[in-house]
Amino acid sequence: HDTFLQKIVLTTKIMSGKSNDNDAIDSALEKLKPVVSKLTIGSIIGYCSGAATKKVGKAIAIVMGVGFMIVQSAVYSGYVAVDWKKVKKDAVSKVDTDGDGKLTVDDVKNYWKKIKTILTTGVPDASGFSVGFLYGLRVN
Repeated sequence: HDTFLQKIVLTTKIMSGKSNDNDAIDSALEKLKPVVSKLTIGSIIGYCSGAATKKVGKAIAIVMGVGFMIVQSAVYSGYVAVDWKKVKKDAVSKVDTDGDGKLTVDDVKNYWKKIKTILTTGVPDASGFSVGFLYGLRVN
């Protein structure tokens, strides 16, 4: 694996190859000009929202995972009894948007539409929000 320093040196060599009077940032910005020119406020806030969602999602997953392990350890040890079928039924009924008794892609799409509406209402040029959001989820 390349070290961080090796990657910086390699990136600097690649970016500074065409022009001696530009530094690495100038060269990178010139190469990114077609992409940067298409950025909108919607795509930028979408990216930031996606990145934040990923971080918060990870934290929630950790809390829920640790909570489950604690409860399940207590079940295993005989301290408590949990009706996991009832827990599943109750949890699904809380998030089931179409009333079919299952958590499906349609339910996720319904939540996405609600969230997107909330996060883009009144935002100028919000057309790139979804792409930015997905990129923020993926990159960070």
